[in-house]
Amino acid sequence: MAKVRSGGGWQAIAYALRVAQRVGWRRAWQSVRSKNACKTCALGMGGQLGGMRNEAGHWPEICKKSLQAMAADMQDGLRREFFERYSFDQLELLTSRELEAAGRIVQPLYAAPGATHYQPIDWNDAISRIAQRLKATDPCRTFFYMSGRSSNEAAFLLQLFARLYGTNHVNNCSYYCHQASGVALYDAIGSGTATITLDDLEHADLFFLIGGNPASNHPRLMRTLMQLRRRSGDVIVINPVIEPGLVNFRVPSDVRSLLFGSRIASLYVQPHIGGDIALLCGIAKAVLERGAADRAFIDTATVGASEWEIGIRALPWEEIEQRSGVARPMIERIAERYARSRATVFGWTMGITHHEHGVQNIHAIVNLALLRGMVGRPHAGLLPIRGHSNVQGVGSMGVTPALKEAVFERLQRHFGVALPAWPGRDTMQCMEAADAGEMDVGVCLGGNLFAANPGSAFARRAMGRLGLVVHLNTTLNLGHVWGRGKETIVLPVLARDEEPQPTTQESMFNYVRLSDGGPVRHEGPRSEVAIVADLALAVLGEDGPVDWREMQSHESIRAAIAKIVPGFEELKTIGATKAEFHIAGRTQHRPIFPTSDGKARFHATPLPDPSPPSPGALRLMTVRSEGQFNTVVYEDEDLYRGQERRDVILLHARDLERRGLANDQLVTVRSQAGEMAGLRVRPFEIREGNCLMYFPEANVLVPPRVDPRSKTPAFKSVWVTIEPAAADRVPLTIERVVRTHSADPLKAC
Repeated sequence: MAKVRSGGGWQAIAYALRVAQRVGWRRAWQSVRSKNACKTCALGMGGQLGGMRNEAGHWPEICKKSLQAMAADMQDGLRREFFERYSFDQLELLTSRELEAAGRIVQPLYAAPGATHYQPIDWNDAISRIAQRLKATDPCRTFFYMSGRSSNEAAFLLQLFARLYGTNHVNNCSYYCHQASGVALYDAIGSGTATITLDDLEHADLFFLIGGNPASNHPRLMRTLMQLRRRSGDVIVINPVIEPGLVNFRVPSDVRSLLFGSRIASLYVQPHIGGDIALLCGIAKAVLERGAADRAFIDTATVGASEWEIGIRALPWEEIEQRSGVARPMIERIAERYARSRATVFGWTMGITHHEHGVQNIHAIVNLALLRGMVGRPHAGLLPIRGHSNVQGVGSMGVTPALKEAVFERLQRHFGVALPAWPGRDTMQCMEAADAGEMDVGVCLGGNLFAANPGSAFARRAMGRLGLVVHLNTTLNLGHVWGRGKETIVLPVLARDEEPQPTTQESMFNYVRLSDGGPVRHEGPRSEVAIVADLALAVLGEDGPVDWREMQSHESIRAAIAKIVPGFEELKTIGATKAEFHIAGRTQHRPIFPTSDGKARFHATPLPDPSPPSPGALRLMTVRSEGQFNTVVYEDEDLYRGQERRDVILLHARDLERRGLANDQLVTVRSQAGEMAGLRVRPFEIREGNCLMYFPEANVLVPPRVDPRSKTPAFKSVWVTIEPAAADRVPLTIERVVRTHSADPLKAC
């Protein structure tokens, strides 16, 4: 299929019309207009301003990701006959897209040890089985995992239950996406979230978009970037891949943009994968050489600048160019635009965090912002562009191995309890412990822990060694097939717009939204809060310090959150007032930071070595497609990149030529973690020496190596080799690789 020249536009409108036709025009209209926060990215759409509005109240705002999630939730329910017909062997033949499109889960499912099929069971049986196993298990051998799709209420209740049960192995999907952002930002400025509001972004004159593709993954952000360009501002895109939607985007809600397109990138810079630190240090060096540093800000609001500056000035330009893959003249052009900017915002996504030096990547971004005083002032600052709609809120609610000191103390005091104080394990540590036989039970509220993991063979083996795995989801995914334990229970949950009580979510701008919920679409699924409360009651009983029946009330949960979590005091009355709010203490419009001395900190960032481990090796990055959200694949085609299938590896045309490879030739790709055969190799606009494949299929090739500080896996930095596939090698899907691959990726690393 041909690659489109612009993102958005008529194809987005046509897709919306097809979805409305499929699910019904009235149902589609009611869904997009409901007062519920968007189910997909963390830009914070919907809420009490109503559907199709952003935090600034702009209408209409709608995107393909929202429509995809909405349509999935409107599917018919899966009945008993489906699970009687399809064995696990048959389900293993289905792709992620096919499992998602099978329908809604509407009854609890159970798989006994050695079972060949899922067996539908009733709710009482499901809760009883889980409770009995938890009561018989050492809490230290149990972990709880949560995705970013859930509400603040469910997140708070889950971590409360887990800690009163006796474990701190409580973690969330951010450890596999933006945890590096939180760690690095706390280091530098004392707060782990965005320093700006959406309104600040509407007044910036320069936006650095680093390592991300919001044209596919955060389409509503494109309107903001369009408006920035119309104000004669600049957008500097730093990405090893030329993404068409970041070059030109047609915003469907803007007539001029829809008809003629909008230029997005002022400069499009293609570093090597992993070359960002060298590039950012090069920009800083050029700014210093221009004398454009904000000395007054540095002297009064920061520490560590002198030592950092000495290191930057000492870097040879030749080394910067070689390690970044970007020539000095381009770096000078970037520095010149940054030097003349009055208000700059730095935004980044997982192209920055998914590295073994992810924290240092973000340190380098913050250093560059501090150099010109672009933090701690209006209309400028730092913006980690988060993926899932409430992943930030889940962390705020304490779904982390270690609670913040204030939350820990307030929670104990409020409920009159003593919480476990020993160190909990992060997500990867829980998986490694499961693989080592040191975990017995895993409870996964939302998401797809199997497919979110690097090393598919490792992930399948680790989860398969658990005595019980519990999944709470709306639809089927690869985890229900490949992420099963010796026993597995799947519990069907309500979608956000089906909740019987209002819920809240937190956007990436630290803005708390209120979602009204709505009518249920199927009998059977239950609210996440109700499920967690019932489990807690069955495990901990009625005589404990928490009235779990009362905690089925979202109002009661919010009242507790308001007393326990700093900055959420207004949450207590949000159900009555409908007043959404920014979390106090997060936005930083003054050069006084929430650090011990009130000052921001520069950090040294050594340049990673980009040299391949062997001749001919390429650095691989795994990416999402335009028809995908996180681990959920809605469509096999990737419209913007012009790919009609997912079993491909894309690299620069000259890299194909050097290897004597032809377009669509079948190849075998190998890494330290495993191999995939029968992939189609194709030319693409990616920096020479680099290549890309689709997540989660390519997880087979990703070793479970993590950034030492944030524990975030290096999905965006995997060395691979490519060779023509042998004639007798059949194409290997993720499913076939997981079934047949025997290498131990932990030992391989």
